[in-house]
Amino acid sequence: MSEIIAQINNIIWSVPFIAICIMVGLYFSFQTGFLQVRYFREMLRLLFNEKNSDKGVSPFQAFSLAIAGRVGVGNMAGVATAIAMGGPGAIFWMWLIAFLGSATAFAEATLAQTYKTQIDGEYRGGPAYYIEKGLGIKWYANLFAIVSILCCSFFLPGLQANNIGLAINEAFSIDTNYIAIILIFIVALVVIGSGKKIAKVAEIIVPFMAVTYIIMALIIIGINYEKIPGVFDLIFKSAFNLESGMSGMIGSAILWGVKRGIYSNEAGQGSAPHAAAAAATSHPAKQGLVQAFSVYIDTLLVCTATALIILFTGKYNIHHPDGSFIVENLPGIEPGSKFTIQAIAVHFPHIADKFVALAIFLFAFTTIIAYYFIAESNIKYLFRKVPKIAVWSIRIILFISIFTGIKATAGQAWDIGDIGVGLMAWVNLIALFLLRKKVLLIFNDYKTQRKSKRNPVFNPKDIGIDRTEEW
Repeated sequence: MSEIIAQINNIIWSVPFIAICIMVGLYFSFQTGFLQVRYFREMLRLLFNEKNSDKGVSPFQAFSLAIAGRVGVGNMAGVATAIAMGGPGAIFWMWLIAFLGSATAFAEATLAQTYKTQIDGEYRGGPAYYIEKGLGIKWYANLFAIVSILCCSFFLPGLQANNIGLAINEAFSIDTNYIAIILIFIVALVVIGSGKKIAKVAEIIVPFMAVTYIIMALIIIGINYEKIPGVFDLIFKSAFNLESGMSGMIGSAILWGVKRGIYSNEAGQGSAPHAAAAAATSHPAKQGLVQAFSVYIDTLLVCTATALIILFTGKYNIHHPDGSFIVENLPGIEPGSKFTIQAIAVHFPHIADKFVALAIFLFAFTTIIAYYFIAESNIKYLFRKVPKIAVWSIRIILFISIFTGIKATAGQAWDIGDIGVGLMAWVNLIALFLLRKKVLLIFNDYKTQRKSKRNPVFNPKDIGIDRTEEW
């Protein structure tokens, strides 16, 4: 079974897929004049500029829900895995895919807002909705909905649960069966509610978990400030095969940097647009810019902090593609959160394992909640009048995924999680490219209104976009 999963991963995460990820990001970056740089201040302003409504959450709540999905174990265990399998140079490629992915995130979030709909008194949307309404290809929309339900209720939550189980077991020696039962109970308390309830939980937990982790990282970075130039030099040289001892690693650096970058920030995966669609805003591009900013928070801030912690302390191994070790500073330790624990323990030996366990729990818990929100949104897309048995089915599948994920090995959990990310991204990235002209129409409408000193308000008829009943 492990060999079959590995073969599926190799097919999904092939060179054409990596090329598509980069090319889509490059296209939207150039066509929008690199909005990820030019509109940075606007992103910050919009984050707190509008309130929620009876139908939709506020832009900040949608941002928090998206961050809940983006910020997860990929920021801690995923970064460690990228370094282990691709060397320090993988971090550069994570940065690049995040920079380009910010434009991709703008495109998918803008489309999600444009083609959102109202279900049970709340705004819902996502790739399935903008594929059907924007492209008029119903079967392709159904395909994304089915893929996302499968991935977000089964493939992806298991990896988050696995890392929770490993971290808590390591820190507190609690049996994984008990961890699974407790986690399922806590998740059940949250997901058996509305989308607004889920967004409210994310709004409270996400800032707390991010700030706490960043403070710890900044303390360690401050202690090691003299090493910053050397570490960045190592990252850049390794990224382009210029570091002695890293010969032949450039392919692995690109692959693992892109793979873990997409897993971490989810730009182009098609998961974050579900949160973007739930927001109440006056123009789709506003939420697009807010969601573009969330990629920066995830990769350029949280992932970079984790990478620096690990590289400062030298607590990592690097695997050569041939199976040998290029660097083996932690004999017998598998790539993942234990690298981060070992790195933090250099400076905080008495709290490292418990701190990381708490951080991973909060990161992964909110991500699991976000996954459920996505799966439920796509169930509602397929059925419209959703039978209770359908909703309870994905809840039960989610609970099974949590239990089996905690019991699986780390390698199995990551491989299955990568399949989930790749499947969703393949379907969504193709749709984004096909809808590229509509994204640019909406963006140019937003720019025109801003230049005339108006608060942009979207009127789809003005730019020839139809099937947007909520506008």
